Amino acid sequence: MFSTHLIDIMSSIDLWVAIGFIGQFMFTMRFMIQWFATEKAQKSVIPPSFWVFSILGGSIVLAYAIHKQDPVFILGQATGLLIYFRNLYFVIRQYRIEKSDPPV
Repeated sequence: MFSTHLIDIMSSIDLWVAIGFIGQFMFTMRFMIQWFATEKAQKSVIPPSFWVFSILGGSIVLAYAIHKQDPVFILGQATGLLIYFRNLYFVIRQYRIEKSDPPV
Protein backbone atom coordinates (compact mmCIF):
# COMPACT_ATOMS: atom_id res chain seq x y z
CA MET A 1 0.00 0.00 0.00
CA PHE A 2 1.27 3.48 -0.89
CA SER A 3 0.60 5.07 2.52
CA THR A 4 2.53 2.33 4.33
CA HIS A 5 5.45 2.75 1.93
CA LEU A 6 5.41 6.55 2.42
CA ILE A 7 5.44 6.11 6.21
CA ASP A 8 8.43 3.74 5.89
CA ILE A 9 10.29 6.31 3.76
CA MET A 10 9.48 9.18 6.12
CA SER A 11 10.60 7.24 9.19
CA SER A 12 13.92 6.30 7.57
CA ILE A 13 14.94 9.87 6.64
CA ASP A 14 17.46 11.10 9.14
CA LEU A 15 17.89 14.68 10.29
CA TRP A 16 21.06 15.29 8.25
CA VAL A 17 19.39 14.27 5.00
CA ALA A 18 16.62 16.76 5.78
CA ILE A 19 19.24 19.44 6.48
CA GLY A 20 20.92 18.66 3.17
CA PHE A 21 17.62 19.03 1.31
CA ILE A 22 16.90 22.34 3.06
CA GLY A 23 20.30 23.64 1.93
CA GLN A 24 19.62 22.55 -1.63
CA PHE A 25 16.22 24.24 -1.48
CA MET A 26 17.94 27.50 -0.47
CA PHE A 27 20.18 27.25 -3.51
CA THR A 28 17.17 26.65 -5.72
CA MET A 29 15.45 29.72 -4.27
CA ARG A 30 18.38 31.97 -5.13
CA PHE A 31 18.09 31.04 -8.80
CA MET A 32 14.33 31.50 -8.74
CA ILE A 33 14.77 34.99 -7.25
CA GLN A 34 17.38 35.91 -9.84
CA TRP A 35 15.20 34.61 -12.66
CA PHE A 36 12.10 36.52 -11.48
CA ALA A 37 14.09 39.76 -10.98
CA THR A 38 15.63 39.41 -14.45
CA GLU A 39 12.26 38.79 -16.08
CA LYS A 40 10.73 41.77 -14.29
CA ALA A 41 13.57 44.13 -15.31
CA GLN A 42 13.98 42.57 -18.77
CA LYS A 43 17.77 42.58 -18.18
CA SER A 44 20.17 40.47 -16.16
CA VAL A 45 19.76 41.33 -12.48
CA ILE A 46 21.21 39.81 -9.33
CA PRO A 47 19.22 41.13 -6.35
CA PRO A 48 20.75 41.16 -2.82
CA SER A 49 18.44 38.33 -1.75
CA PHE A 50 20.32 36.09 -4.23
CA TRP A 51 23.42 36.48 -2.05
CA VAL A 52 21.43 36.02 1.16
CA PHE A 53 20.01 32.72 -0.09
CA SER A 54 23.50 31.75 -1.32
CA ILE A 55 24.87 32.27 2.19
CA LEU A 56 21.96 30.43 3.83
CA GLY A 57 22.13 27.51 1.41
CA GLY A 58 25.94 27.38 1.49
CA SER A 59 26.03 27.40 5.29
CA ILE A 60 23.45 24.64 5.61
CA VAL A 61 25.05 22.47 2.92
CA LEU A 62 28.49 23.08 4.52
CA ALA A 63 27.09 21.82 7.84
CA TYR A 64 25.81 18.74 6.02
CA ALA A 65 29.19 18.23 4.31
CA ILE A 66 31.02 18.53 7.63
CA HIS A 67 28.65 15.98 9.14
CA LYS A 68 29.35 13.63 6.23
CA GLN A 69 33.10 14.40 6.56
CA ASP A 70 33.48 14.96 2.81
CA PRO A 71 36.60 17.11 2.29
CA VAL A 72 35.84 17.87 -1.37
CA PHE A 73 32.33 19.04 -0.56
CA ILE A 74 33.57 20.99 2.50
CA LEU A 75 36.22 22.85 0.48
CA GLY A 76 33.77 23.66 -2.30
CA GLN A 77 31.09 25.00 0.02
CA ALA A 78 33.53 26.94 2.21
CA THR A 79 35.06 28.62 -0.84
CA GLY A 80 31.63 29.49 -2.16
CA LEU A 81 30.68 31.07 1.17
CA LEU A 82 33.68 33.40 1.00
CA ILE A 83 32.59 34.55 -2.46
CA TYR A 84 28.94 35.00 -1.39
CA PHE A 85 29.89 37.07 1.66
CA ARG A 86 32.26 39.19 -0.44
CA ASN A 87 29.55 39.89 -3.01
CA LEU A 88 27.03 40.79 -0.31
CA TYR A 89 29.64 43.13 1.19
CA PHE A 90 29.88 44.94 -2.17
CA VAL A 91 26.09 45.18 -2.42
CA ILE A 92 25.85 46.68 1.08
CA ARG A 93 28.77 49.03 0.46
CA GLN A 94 27.21 50.30 -2.78
CA TYR A 95 23.86 50.79 -1.04
CA ARG A 96 25.51 52.86 1.70
CA ILE A 97 27.39 54.98 -0.85
CA GLU A 98 24.22 55.67 -2.81
CA LYS A 99 22.26 56.42 0.37
CA SER A 100 24.83 58.88 1.72
CA ASP A 101 25.54 60.59 -1.61
CA PRO A 102 22.31 60.96 -3.60
CA PRO A 103 22.69 61.44 -7.36
CA VAL A 104 22.70 65.01 -8.67
